[in-house]
Amino acid sequence: MKKSFLPLVLSVGLVGTLVVPQSGFALTASQRIEQELKQLKQTKAAVEQKGTDAEKQLDQVAKEKQQTENDIEALLAQIDKTNQNLNQLNNQVEEVSISLEKNGVQLEEAEGRVESRDHMLRSRVRLMYMNGVVSYADVLLSSTSFSDFLDRLEALRSIVNQDKEILEANKRDRDTITVKKAEIETQLVEVKKLYAKTNAIKADLVVKEKEKEVRIASLSTKEKELHEISEEAEKQLMKVASQEAAKLKALKEAKAAEAAKKTGKPAAPPATAFTGGKFGFPLPNTVAMSSDFGTRKDPFTGRSTTHNGIDFPSPAGTSILAAEDGDVIVASWVNGYGNTVMIDHGGGVWTLYGHIRNDGIVVKVGDSVKRGQKIAEVGSTGRSTGNHVHFEVRRNEVAIDPKPFLR
Repeated sequence: MKKSFLPLVLSVGLVGTLVVPQSGFALTASQRIEQELKQLKQTKAAVEQKGTDAEKQLDQVAKEKQQTENDIEALLAQIDKTNQNLNQLNNQVEEVSISLEKNGVQLEEAEGRVESRDHMLRSRVRLMYMNGVVSYADVLLSSTSFSDFLDRLEALRSIVNQDKEILEANKRDRDTITVKKAEIETQLVEVKKLYAKTNAIKADLVVKEKEKEVRIASLSTKEKELHEISEEAEKQLMKVASQEAAKLKALKEAKAAEAAKKTGKPAAPPATAFTGGKFGFPLPNTVAMSSDFGTRKDPFTGRSTTHNGIDFPSPAGTSILAAEDGDVIVASWVNGYGNTVMIDHGGGVWTLYGHIRNDGIVVKVGDSVKRGQKIAEVGSTGRSTGNHVHFEVRRNEVAIDPKPFLR
């Protein structure tokens, strides 16, 4: 990812500070510094806008990512349900298989009985063919006595009944075989269809899940790039703020020198830079810290991030106080921090107060403030989930743990 646009914006801004418009009169030192400050403010505004745009896109990406994760959860639930259906189908297949095995045994037995009966009937037909056809009447009429006649009649009746029973049994067995085969084939076809349908559904869900994972990866990549832009914008903003602080200091000294020249009185000595000591608490009353300095889980994205300050919860509208004497170098919206005030205490030490409520900043850039002076009011603007003041201490533009300054 290209990240050259921010240094370019800064370079353009810095070049602008070196250009002095040609006019018919010479600019005083304070006028020249004021023009340079104006250029720096434009540069700072451009950097802030880049950071703000990145933050807005980050919020949108976070929402899309969350929606995609929700979609994946729904897909996983569908896959679980599909797998449960598959288990039920597998149980049905197992039951059908057992039934098929049982029916197969019954089928073999029925076919064996039919085969045995057919063999017996064929044997009888073969004997009749070999010995000639003898009618039932011939058998009866060849009786030697009435008793023999009755015996032959009973034997013939038994043979006829047996033949009839054999034929009926064969018919029943053949019908059973036909029905069983049809039922088994129907069940197998139905189970195969259901199994194939479920597999198709499962395959489709897997494809969708992979698509969602690709989408998540893409959003994560974009999120990382936007975080880099946001972090780069913050670094550039700190650099511009540092240059602006230096210019504000130079402007005060130039104006003091010009005033002394006009009045003939010596210029007041510059304010002493902060050299150490304990800061005042940034709120009227001391409250417990709600979030510490260091690595924490971002409340919006859930990713591990560095928290550059400490948070003190307080009701909306509570006064925010300057921790030490200094000059205001930022009094505007800063991406992530919302409405923000930054104070330069000299010696490379700054304090930052973030998430100020809308219209809650009561100082402006260039103002000199005293320790304990009201500079703003508590709010929840920017990347904030509740009313609090975000308090930072920076040394040479780098955030450091504020707690030692408050003890």
